[in-house]
Amino acid sequence: MTPSDSYQRSARLRVEAFEERAQPSASSLMHPNFIARPLADAGPGGGLSPAQIRHAYGFDKLADDGAGQTIAIVTAFDDPNIGNDLAVFDQAFGLTAPPSFQKAKVAGTTVDGGWAGETALDVEWAHALAPKANLLLVEAKSDSVTDLLAAVDYARKQPGVSVVSMSWGGSESSSLASKDSYFTTPAGHTPVTFVAAAGDEGAGAEWPASSPNVLAVGGTRVRISSDGSYQGETAWSGSGGGFSRVFAAPAYQSGVVTGARGVPDVAYDADPNSGVAVYSSVPDGSGSTGWMVVGGTSAGAPQWSALVAMANQERAAHGQAALGRAQDTLYTLNARDFHDITAGGNGYAARVGYDLVTGRGTPVADLLVPDLAGVTPPTTTTPTPPPSTTTGSTGTGTTTTTTGGGTTTTRPPTGGVSVPIWYLPGGYGFGWGFGGLFGWNLGGWPLGRTAVPVWFGF
Repeated sequence: MTPSDSYQRSARLRVEAFEERAQPSASSLMHPNFIARPLADAGPGGGLSPAQIRHAYGFDKLADDGAGQTIAIVTAFDDPNIGNDLAVFDQAFGLTAPPSFQKAKVAGTTVDGGWAGETALDVEWAHALAPKANLLLVEAKSDSVTDLLAAVDYARKQPGVSVVSMSWGGSESSSLASKDSYFTTPAGHTPVTFVAAAGDEGAGAEWPASSPNVLAVGGTRVRISSDGSYQGETAWSGSGGGFSRVFAAPAYQSGVVTGARGVPDVAYDADPNSGVAVYSSVPDGSGSTGWMVVGGTSAGAPQWSALVAMANQERAAHGQAALGRAQDTLYTLNARDFHDITAGGNGYAARVGYDLVTGRGTPVADLLVPDLAGVTPPTTTTPTPPPSTTTGSTGTGTTTTTTGGGTTTTRPPTGGVSVPIWYLPGGYGFGWGFGGLFGWNLGGWPLGRTAVPVWFGF
């Protein structure tokens, strides 16, 4: 039996369609905020495992697993192999399939290898942290602002969705500030939290992370001992962060920043040198497939989304509604709930308390989740050292998508925009000139670059 066969029997990937609808055009493209390097061998051993991350941040002390919650993940372009790739990831790390995994896309959406790597990261690591949460993957037709917002609009309106993960971003503008209503809970819907990666190009605020309606996640480099214990963190030099040029400081940042919105709110492991293991069978720009080590603030957005889902699980168990705009509560919590990062920087220096590289810090999950939920602390389990990494099957690279229980069609809006990216010659991949560098990191970035236009859209 192949990993794909096992996965399809336990949890079918249900593919839904949503249709395009004319929207006002936007002026810029968005980019994924991840940095990846392929592994020479066929296994996942080069990157941190789910067990290591769970142990380091204290998730393994919690009974919470996201059960009853739905995490929506918004990316661009189609990843046709994501069902099989998640099965390979799960088999390698001893994870069960999610209770429900659905994918929604516009008919005719094309495949993009770079964005497929982003999709694999987001899906696999949201699932790794909250293995019992339902997953809804919404693929924008392109990486344009309009198309991505159409996907966000679709995601936030789906029944059961309580958190939306967005591992992409781009330059701020006043026109984008007018789109802020997309990051709010629709009328009559359960409250929704929106989470976004802060960017991978150092100091500077990116949108949508800079929106006051979005929980912005910056980056660190985590140090883990041989037994998986947390040893400390430093601020990652690539972490996005700074003052917004278009948004005023929200009320929840009162006493922390003044004048302009400060980014990020929180942080998570993001340095590629302490990156996580990801599997993708969709060839990237250089033709690479298989296991890779991935960093970037994109790694933090889906995992913070999983944390919010766990808090919502606790709230549901106590008869309370899900969190809407979780950052309103996060800024009120005790400092003990966070690892305060005080070394390193991105142009801004990390310091005691809030800073413009790591926000309030990274999660001490066993304390943060119950405090964020605001209910009686969940039952804890005795933490155990993470198991040694084993080599998993690389799979066939082929996904069979099966429709189970019928197909529904919903009509969100659509649109697209274009911005230049940088091509790094020599098979090194691609990187955005204005932020969110991504591509294969093989020990250094080439100096020669050529600008080419790229479109992101729905």
